[in-house]
Amino acid sequence: MHRIRMLAALAAAGGMAIALTAGSPTASATGAGDRGGATAARMGMADPATQFPRNDQDMPTLAVDPVHPNVVAATANDLVDLQRCSKQAATLGAACSLPASTTGEGGGFNRGVGFSGVYFSYDSGRRWTQPTYQGLTAAGCDPEAEPCTPKPGPIHTVPNYYEKGFAARGGSSVAFGPVLRNGKFSWANGSRLYLSSQGATLNNAPIEPGRIDSRRALMVSHIDDPTPARAADQSNWSTPVIVPDRTPAISNPTQGQIWADNAASSRYFGHVYTCWNDFRIEGLNGPGPIEPTVSVSRDGGRTWATQGFAPPVNSAADGYRMSCTVRTDSHGVVYLFINHYSGQFPSFEPSGKLTIVKSFDGGATWTKPVDFMPMNTGCFYVDRLGNRCTEAGPAGTANEQGPSVGIANGAPTGAGATNEMVLAWSDGRFGQNQESALLSYSRDRARTWSAPARISLPGDRVLYTALAIAPDASRVYLTYNAYTTPFSPTTANPRLFRGVLRSAAMRHGEPTRWRTDYAGPTGDARGTSFVTWNYPEFLGYHVSAIATRRYGAGAWTDVARAADCPAMDVWRQKSLEALKPLTPAPWPLAECPAKFGNSDIVSATTAR
Repeated sequence: MHRIRMLAALAAAGGMAIALTAGSPTASATGAGDRGGATAARMGMADPATQFPRNDQDMPTLAVDPVHPNVVAATANDLVDLQRCSKQAATLGAACSLPASTTGEGGGFNRGVGFSGVYFSYDSGRRWTQPTYQGLTAAGCDPEAEPCTPKPGPIHTVPNYYEKGFAARGGSSVAFGPVLRNGKFSWANGSRLYLSSQGATLNNAPIEPGRIDSRRALMVSHIDDPTPARAADQSNWSTPVIVPDRTPAISNPTQGQIWADNAASSRYFGHVYTCWNDFRIEGLNGPGPIEPTVSVSRDGGRTWATQGFAPPVNSAADGYRMSCTVRTDSHGVVYLFINHYSGQFPSFEPSGKLTIVKSFDGGATWTKPVDFMPMNTGCFYVDRLGNRCTEAGPAGTANEQGPSVGIANGAPTGAGATNEMVLAWSDGRFGQNQESALLSYSRDRARTWSAPARISLPGDRVLYTALAIAPDASRVYLTYNAYTTPFSPTTANPRLFRGVLRSAAMRHGEPTRWRTDYAGPTGDARGTSFVTWNYPEFLGYHVSAIATRRYGAGAWTDVARAADCPAMDVWRQKSLEALKPLTPAPWPLAECPAKFGNSDIVSATTAR
């Protein structure tokens, strides 16, 4: 997670979703230009909707198999395997389990229990399955019991971490690439799904003393050819591989983004890249340097080479860089995009820039960072208790997110590649209550960029944005989630929130005639929470989009089934006024509606 308090705290197939079709009472499609129709569905089907926080999902990432575009995979934070919220921890510690001093793990999380969910669709995103595996779970713990002792049992998150002595601790990402066989990458060998996740030790000790002195690190596992039968069998998943070569004890990686060079025309076809930020926390003095980091694997994820791709700075003079995206073109050039904030973390300055870094040799070396596009962070209100910028109001979720990029690289073969790039981000340049999704494109390998265009619907106050472009540059797809109500200075007012999927045809390299494929039902964002710290609302830090030659899809954190909790609203407001979480805090299982905290991952697809 981005914020230091969260960093310190974190570290057989399931049932099918019921589809919602655009145009139904629960899913309208509105907007200028052509009208599209999309099907929406929930991903997480293993969660009971009345056992806070086991029904909490957020921060999805999608990936589509270029060879079998009907196969889509996803990952997200999913708290389905955690214990129900303890009364003792909730009222005394504003969390859902006792803090690290008692359990050896951050308050709210059961030691050793993972929460990197994994989901599959075999019909282009119209319906989803959530496999059941074996691992460490606290789902059966008595909510009155403290401390809870997790036990081996059924889990609904990425497997094989517990068996290796780790827990998958969220911030996960997925990507498809070719399988390596006999020293050669080829789609004929099969498709490999990579899943990166923050990982942590089960006993709160360093991972590998002398090499990995931190107790958490970025880790990657994989599964080949994830058919329904293969995805349901845990033995088809690899054990997680530790990505960084070495880390100091103060290393705290944020969520990473993973990408595989998926165009067979590329000189570096099959290489896998993952980028993340490493916060170097120094005692109690806040963050030290923030190092943008990248790793490359040239052998199918078995080994990784790691290096910084931008200076590890965090100062008022130089600012800091955070929230990266990585993509490749049809020739194998690698492009890293990242936000460059002014000021020292956590900065509340509205001005910022988008930065680009390139590699022309398969990730061996990288160009110097270049700031190429101004952006506005949309920081109009600073929540001093949460120490973050929020778009909704006091106790709202953080409004920080990295840029989203798509490249028309012709995957899987490279045929028809234009290598046009589209770039989108959430921007506040139009003023408070006018936060928007902006798009710029480049047709000359990121040398020059078009002037940013506003592409979100009027009245939508965009929080997080993602986009993808078809491999042949025929169409671009935009996903975002947005508030439909204005900023509120108090927690007493509803904060209506929804997800949207839009798309546009590409004509002469320019997106034209935007249409709204899906505009989801609204829900109240006040009905969200996070188990490490019951004070703020929580919607994750990003949304996701994919594009194929025949359809596109998006995924976001959805709150249509979440219920506001008046007791929590009052407590959050009073805590803000006191500048500290007050005790006793509410116990959600007794003082809130059953669906408080019930955030879902919802996807929408244009596939017919």
